Amino acid sequence: MDAFTAGILQRIRNTEADLDRARAAGDEFLAEVEQAELEDLQRLATEHGVEVSAASA
Repeated sequence: MDAFTAGILQRIRNTEADLDRARAAGDEFLAEVEQAELEDLQRLATEHGVEVSAASA
């Protein structure tokens, strides 16, 4: 796995965790921000041929 792939997958995992924490805290604004960030990261990964489901592994 190259550095870009490892980095983007780690950022996706971190953002998913941040999103879960924001939702658990009831912070709707932060949850929206994290959701947008997650969508951007997933789009970027897809554009570069990175299997996004690998982030959950």
